[in-house]
This record gives sequence, structure tokens and C-alpha cells, in this order.
Amino acid sequence: MSMSSPIKTQTSHLSPETLAEFAAKLTGLIVTPDDADYDAARIVWNGAIDKKPALIVRCAGVADVIDAVELARDNGLPLAVRGGGHNVAGNSVCDSGIVIDLGLMNAIRVDVGAQRVRAGGGATIGAVDRETQLFGLAVPLGVVTGTGIGGLTLCGGHSWLTRKHGFACDNLVSVDLVTADGRFMTANEEENSDLFWAVRGGGGNFGVVTSFEFKAYPVGPDVTLCGAFYPLEEGRKVYRGWRDCLRDAPDDFTSQCAIWSIPAHPNFPEELHGRPVIVAIGVHSGPLSEGEAFIKPLRALATPLLDISGPISYIDVQQAFDPFFLEKAHRLHFWKSLYLQDLDNRTIDRLLARCAERPNPWTLVTMRLMGGASARMPASATALGGREAPYMLSIDTGWTDKSDSDHAIQWTRDFWEEMREGQDGSVYLNFVGADEDSESMMRASYGADNYRRLVETKTKYDPQNLFRLNQNIRPHAA
Repeated sequence: MSMSSPIKTQTSHLSPETLAEFAAKLTGLIVTPDDADYDAARIVWNGAIDKKPALIVRCAGVADVIDAVELARDNGLPLAVRGGGHNVAGNSVCDSGIVIDLGLMNAIRVDVGAQRVRAGGGATIGAVDRETQLFGLAVPLGVVTGTGIGGLTLCGGHSWLTRKHGFACDNLVSVDLVTADGRFMTANEEENSDLFWAVRGGGGNFGVVTSFEFKAYPVGPDVTLCGAFYPLEEGRKVYRGWRDCLRDAPDDFTSQCAIWSIPAHPNFPEELHGRPVIVAIGVHSGPLSEGEAFIKPLRALATPLLDISGPISYIDVQQAFDPFFLEKAHRLHFWKSLYLQDLDNRTIDRLLARCAERPNPWTLVTMRLMGGASARMPASATALGGREAPYMLSIDTGWTDKSDSDHAIQWTRDFWEEMREGQDGSVYLNFVGADEDSESMMRASYGADNYRRLVETKTKYDPQNLFRLNQNIRPHAA
């Protein structure tokens, strides 16, 4: 709906006068339940999320964002912020409230000399990759190119460059954002430094980030991919071998050990479709000769069913997971994560036993090797928690039949509880299922000192908790 179109009171839950005034000054677009494109506009990637906002505001600039924030605040409406809509918990949409959709605010500018990138709050990883690789640079973001940079960065941002250059939030230089009182602010190390500290890991609790400035690094154009697919029956041998091979891994290599079933997709041989596998996967971003030599043992942990290892363009490796993690609302998802302080043989055996009973072949269970540059940054330097953990487990449960939801979610929770034994319960907050943001989880994930500091910052900038549709940090007043 354009700003000149009529708006019906019953669809927006706001008075006609209020809506008319809002629409008249809006540069962007609004979508209401009466519009033909409403369902397409409200759908997010996770098919388990089915929320119906009163109003979707496709902001064209900062002024639109300020007006939308004030509209929600002054009328007591829930407020969700959407970048790419890829958040598995579904926090980028809400029922009977306002969605600020930043998709139109997606401009990207690369300063090659300074190795800096300025990207709008609605930009995606793929768009940033496209612009930066033109100049032989990359920003450490995520691994699915349709993901919005906003939510990912604010809660961390793990990528194939994490061990070499840290999390996405570690590479922020500055942000522009709109706070709950409608102020436009810039936050960096010199200006509003308390806010800058908080947004680097504290999520969307403090405002709507309209622009990000990142450090960029020379990467590619080619990197070395390790992609050895082994039969799941060899899981114990492969998992232990992967762990042992990577005890002294260089920062150039970021890796995962993943349990999955090969999808029925043209990228894979037809005879392997549906086959449960354990995959030693990783990217070496250093010299190709060094990468080839380093991954050689990981390609011989057992007899592989398929090996796609070798030199590959950075753009292509970034897009490798896209066919399986981009289609909106096709599958239902519930994810949980857990930082692990050790990966001993007993832990591996318990994990493999659970994975033998995955509720659906689409369920992906990944162990990420942490450490490197991401672990060397002091815990107090940013809000992000979990840096010191050597491993991070991600249970990405997916299914297609809604009648399977209760079983799939309970299986995920039971698996997580078993793996939590002996751990501190800290999690990676980008991999959290719907309704999983308990205060105890937040305290464990940030650590006592960082959590206390986050609550103080939240109380200062959002005392009424307007920005609560996220992994929520509650202000003192709440």
C-alpha cells in the first residue's frame, strides 16, 4: 500500500486520524491485512512462525524508522524489527503490532583504502559479499547469504572467518540507530561508547540499527574448502578424528563437524539422496597450498562417500548452504545451541546416540570449532558471551509436517538438556528457538558482569522495554 492509499481502522487497530497522519509523512510503504501482498510481507523463513501484525512499515530512511518507533511507543503496540526475516525464533514479526521492515534500507558502500564497509540495516550477507569481493575484501558475517546482517551481527555473527577475524560484532566500527525515545544516535568507541559496547552481542534490545560500519579484510578470491562426507556409521571414528586433527588448527581454518542426511538435490549424486552422513567441513582462508596440505588428514578420517574438497571461490562457498536454508516457510524449525568446554569421547558418544534418532532428515546437528581470534578478545571488550568455549553445539531441528511439531521440539530440548550436563548453560543467542529467552539463559550466556552492565544500558536507553521482541534483556523498571 502506498502512503496515499486508504487505510482501514479495523485492520490496523489505530484510529483513522493517527494512521492517516502517519501515512501522509511516510516516504516508504505500508502494508496492512487488507493488502494483497500482506501474507507475503509477513511470512518469515521459519514455517513454524505464523504471526499477523497490524501494520508492516517498509521504511525508506531514518525518518520513517523514527516515525514508526514513535507510532508503536505512543500507542502501546508491540514492535518487531525485520532485517532479513531469517531469525529462527521469529522475532522479526509480531501479532497485532507494528513491524519495521528495513529491507529497503540496504545500500552498501566499500571504502577500499580504509578497508571499511558501510551497510544499511536491511542489507543481506550476500549483498555485502558481492560488493566487497569486487575489491578482494570480505566482512566476517554468516554462511547463508539471504540472512540479514542486522540480527546476525547484533547477537554475534559466526562465519567461515570467525577463527581468523572474530565474530561479525567484533568487526563493527560504528552503528547508527534509533532509540526508544525516537532519537537518532551514532555509537562507536568515542561516541556513546556504552551503547556501542552493548550492541556488540546484546541484540536488538537498544534500538533499531539503521546502518553498520564494518572492518573488511583481504580474502580470496579463492579459498580452500574441506567437504568430506562420511557414512554416519563411521561417526565415532570421524568425530574423534576431526577433534584430534584440529587441536592445533591455525586461525586460517574455521571448521564444523556436521550430522545430516544428504538432501534430494541436484548438487548431490542421486544414489546418495537421503543417506545419513557425518561431514568434516571447513574453510581455510590462507594460501591455497597451505589449505590443501592442512585439510588432507580430514579427508581421510574414514572412506568418504563424497568429497567436494578443494579450491573454491569465496562467493561460492558462502552460497553453498543457500539451497537448503533460504526458502521461506517451506519447513518448520526449532533450534537450540550450547557452548561446550570439552569434547571428550563420552560427549561424542552421547551426541551420536541422539543423532541416530533425529526426528527428520532435515535436522542438522553441528559442532563448531571455536577459538582463534574470537577467543583472544577479552570477555569484557564487548557484550558477547561464550568466547572462551572451544566448541559450540547447534541443534537445528527441521521438519515439514505440523503434526510432528511437539515431538520435534521435545526431542531438541531433551537432547540439549543431556548435552548441558557439566556445562554452564551458555548459548549462542542467534541459535535460540521461539520462547526460549529465559532470564537464567541470558545470565548464563553473557556472564554475571556483562549481564549486569547490559541491564544498566537497557535501563538507560529503553526503560519501558519497547524493544522486547528479541532475546530480551529486561530493564530494572520491568
